[in-house]
Amino acid sequence: MAKVLKEYFGEVRASDAFQYGYGAVRNYLDVPYEANAVDWVITNPPFRLAEDFVQRSLLVARRGVAILARTVFIESVGRYRNIFEKNPPTKFAQYTERVPMLRGRLDRKASTATGYAWLVWEKTAASSTRLMWVPPCRKALERDNDYLTSALPTPPGRISTGKISRKK
Repeated sequence: MAKVLKEYFGEVRASDAFQYGYGAVRNYLDVPYEANAVDWVITNPPFRLAEDFVQRSLLVARRGVAILARTVFIESVGRYRNIFEKNPPTKFAQYTERVPMLRGRLDRKASTATGYAWLVWEKTAASSTRLMWVPPCRKALERDNDYLTSALPTPPGRISTGKISRKK
């Protein structure tokens, strides 16, 4: 994800709990960051830690936070009380096609029954949530060179985040 974000943003700082061939190896939740340290935090956090990632990222980011998560992330009473009740996302963008997620690698033929969505918190936007859909786009957006690094080792667990500053 960080490599693609680098095409759009001027600075991208990437980290992961395991070496996937891009970015520093560290745990986002353990590294100290100042409030408003980056423009955006864009991440695909581990599901079991996604609530912690959102809460931390809302402090770290100046402009906003975007997380890629399983759609069921919005179903929890605990997450509703801890995040959504007082700080709902400004956008909820549901993928219309399934997005296969594989640890540390890409596979052109992968499939999944799990639905994913982007939850976005824009700090200067209105507080109501806008529901939107990500139209079918996987085949149009994939590139052959996306698969060149797909032979990286697959670690047993994962914590991932990307922090970015928008180009001036």
